[in-house]
Amino acid sequence: MSVRRIVGMETEFGIMGDSPGLNPMLMSAQVVTAYARHALPEGTSPRWDYSDEDPLNDARGWRLERGAAHPSQLTDTPGSEASGAASAAHLPDIREQRRGAPEPDHGLVANAVLTNGARFYVDHAHPEYSGPETIGPLAALTWDRAGDEIALRASRLLAQIPGMPTVTLYKNNTDGKGASYGTHENYLVDRRVPFGDIVDYLTPFLVTRQIFCGAGRVGLGQHGENPGYQISQRADFIEAEVGLETTLRRPIINTRDEPHADPRDYRRLHVIIGDANLVQVSNYLKLGTTALLLWLLETGQVPLELSALRLADPVAAVRTISRDLTLGEKVDLEDGRSMTAVQIQQIYADVIGAALHERGRVDEQTRDVLLRWREVLSRLATDPAQCAREVEWVAKLRLLEGMRARRGTDWDDHRLAAMDLQWSDLRPEKGVYARLAAAGGVEILVDDQQVEHAIANPPSDTRAYFRGETLRRYGPQVEAANWDAVVFDLPGRAHLTRVPTSDPYRGSAEHVGDLLAAHPRAEDLIAALGNP
Repeated sequence: MSVRRIVGMETEFGIMGDSPGLNPMLMSAQVVTAYARHALPEGTSPRWDYSDEDPLNDARGWRLERGAAHPSQLTDTPGSEASGAASAAHLPDIREQRRGAPEPDHGLVANAVLTNGARFYVDHAHPEYSGPETIGPLAALTWDRAGDEIALRASRLLAQIPGMPTVTLYKNNTDGKGASYGTHENYLVDRRVPFGDIVDYLTPFLVTRQIFCGAGRVGLGQHGENPGYQISQRADFIEAEVGLETTLRRPIINTRDEPHADPRDYRRLHVIIGDANLVQVSNYLKLGTTALLLWLLETGQVPLELSALRLADPVAAVRTISRDLTLGEKVDLEDGRSMTAVQIQQIYADVIGAALHERGRVDEQTRDVLLRWREVLSRLATDPAQCAREVEWVAKLRLLEGMRARRGTDWDDHRLAAMDLQWSDLRPEKGVYARLAAAGGVEILVDDQQVEHAIANPPSDTRAYFRGETLRRYGPQVEAANWDAVVFDLPGRAHLTRVPTSDPYRGSAEHVGDLLAAHPRAEDLIAALGNP
């Protein structure tokens, strides 16, 4: 009865160099390299281990043939993108593997595994930060904010190197010229929940939740070809209801079945419809409300009210809702009724609230998410402008409307599009959002001290702790890592030693903190884990 589940976030940052013609892929690699060489312990440069990647397995019950896959889908291909009593009970088992050929080294790092448990890498010509596994929306928000700061510091470290370009990074989802890049959410879900139920119950929810977590965008259409303002940055790029793709024919429900955990127990819901949020309450509600709905599905007792919310045309509804700044326009349901996005969200909130009440005591964070959700929906229903401190598209709209009033211009004024871009600039001295936050114009849930801690340290309550701490403590002996394993290269061994971490809830400080503290050498740790 809680929002407390494994959650992780990924952000591809928009990138711009200080002169025309710079290669974005090269710039992205330079950004990642600058941070990796600064932040990782000396002698540490772990590669990303692709052996557990499975991007073509479809949750609908089949696997896409590699020959039929678009190259962008092949994310499993490098370059596409305390005591002597310790035992193997701490982690499932240890396996050895042969040393493989290293990734090409041209003096640049395309993948960096960080001491906070995250991955910072180049993906589709963008620097991408994939946050570590966290439990609950507040922790996910904290390590997501850490990613913003890591990206900013990386760009500034690059600028200090003679001959390197000055690079600006943006936390947004479109360049305004037809390209879109993602901000993805990942939720660990009980495998017993039928995937058909995920499609049925999450589709109306994801289509309508943009009213409180849309980041706002100047321009209508994928190329921004028509003047106007809309709620969501991603809306015009959603083209299918269900599908495996993430860069072509982007779906509302993504079917990639790659749990990064034991597939007998879990699936990973990979959500690609969301916007890149800077306003913290928008981000927090996006994560928390989705986690609550997944909890309800896991109970196996979903009230009939939610079954009746199926949309007649979900893809069209994404755009309709995104372009309705009054939130008064209705979308058609399959059963012939029509409802506003606020009304649909209120039904979800009421049903989930009733289910929580029926089952008894809930934790403080769950209670906070539910309360904020209901309060924001109530204010959106009466006057969206009341939500400028919590809802990103409203906060941005207020500033843009102020500019329009001062200049007497319409939405085709290019200066409005420039402000939209500047809103997402990560530099605090340049970014419009950053200056608004510094002035107290939005609500802050995670302070600078918490972010600073998350930049260098992993969450203590998931397997990310083991990943991050092994890098910090045994960096030169860590040959590779991924979400599911850490691979060691130990002196005197002919093979690499792979420590699987298939359970995201294990490998935490509680499980292995004393073990790591008691064994300052990697070879002693491996021996304690049962491989002398």
